[in-house]
Amino acid sequence: MGALGNPGITGLGEGESVTLPIRILFTIPNFITAGSGGAMLNIIRRLDREVFDPAVCVLKKGGALDQVVIDLGMPLLEAPFLLNAKPYSSLLKRIKRAAQVFAPYHFDLWHSFHYADDYTEPLIARFAGAKGWIYTKKNMNWNTRAWYLRSWFAKRIAAQNTDMLASFFSNDVYRDKTRLIPRGVDLQKFSPSIEGRFREHCGLADHQILIGCVAHLVPVKGHPTLIQALSTLPETHLVLAGRDNDQEYANRLREQVATLKLEERVHFLGMVENVPELMRDLDILILPTISKGEGCPVALLEAMACGKACVATNIPGARDIIEDGVSGLLVEPENADALTGAIRQLIDDNELRKKMGRAARVRVEEHFSIEKEVVAHEELYKEIMTGKTTRRET
Repeated sequence: MGALGNPGITGLGEGESVTLPIRILFTIPNFITAGSGGAMLNIIRRLDREVFDPAVCVLKKGGALDQVVIDLGMPLLEAPFLLNAKPYSSLLKRIKRAAQVFAPYHFDLWHSFHYADDYTEPLIARFAGAKGWIYTKKNMNWNTRAWYLRSWFAKRIAAQNTDMLASFFSNDVYRDKTRLIPRGVDLQKFSPSIEGRFREHCGLADHQILIGCVAHLVPVKGHPTLIQALSTLPETHLVLAGRDNDQEYANRLREQVATLKLEERVHFLGMVENVPELMRDLDILILPTISKGEGCPVALLEAMACGKACVATNIPGARDIIEDGVSGLLVEPENADALTGAIRQLIDDNELRKKMGRAARVRVEEHFSIEKEVVAHEELYKEIMTGKTTRRET
């Protein structure tokens, strides 16, 4: 334990009374269905343990990453860190009761990776004694009373793309508490040097074109447009990697594939454990997300880190990552003809595809490494504890 003036700790102000390490509770619903658990742990495992002492709380244990938390030597709590706001008449009493579970741990900060518009968690954190509650804004949902309250109660907000800054957090209430912190990628894990094995799984020769989409099967991801585009790209194979999170939607996709007679060229892989190997085997990654957009699509970053040319829709999130015509191609969302044209351009021009793949790797190295993401979070936490404001990214 030490004081903020410890000369071995960089970035903390002299003469402050904060005790190290800073205790941070990271919250997420679970590691069973919450797909952001891995991204959260990528940050936690790299935090400077001389400065930060992390713990994790889930609403329900049982996920594959539970053991990872334990192996990292962190407490794994199972407790209600949020509540149903109704009935309002008993909300304050229920918040105080929930806070009693966390108070003995003396957490300095809470960082929520729960992506719904709940506003009871920051109140529980406050009654538990936390000096600040932070949330990561991943999705493009907004314009509800609950989102406004969630943001009002937050000490800081970690926004994942510039559209969020402009559309959600540009007013005087939220501007100064919001920081742009996009996702980061492990550049050793996702690398052009990795060897793949999925072509063999799909029965493809090296010369055959394999495109892919790595995204859970939910409507926002725009898979129907991609399948329609594939129908006009003969000899091209498509892999869809992701869990059937919306069974009705997944069934419609399979019906579409059957109707277009694409069963031999569309491969539903389900959840893929070794994503780097899959990325390495692809010729092109496609992200056909619909107009609403998303936070910071990690699959796009992972493919680019593997040196792959990508085609994505020009939506929030993707347009922060891809420099159109340099490190990939952006097309109008939900437009099968535009998507077909971009994919065909990369299929027909092997040198262009390789050139964009190389530029994509450089783009991720310079702007989207996991190290940059971790440093940004550490600076955010220190800023809250010291009261020293850092420059807001734009």
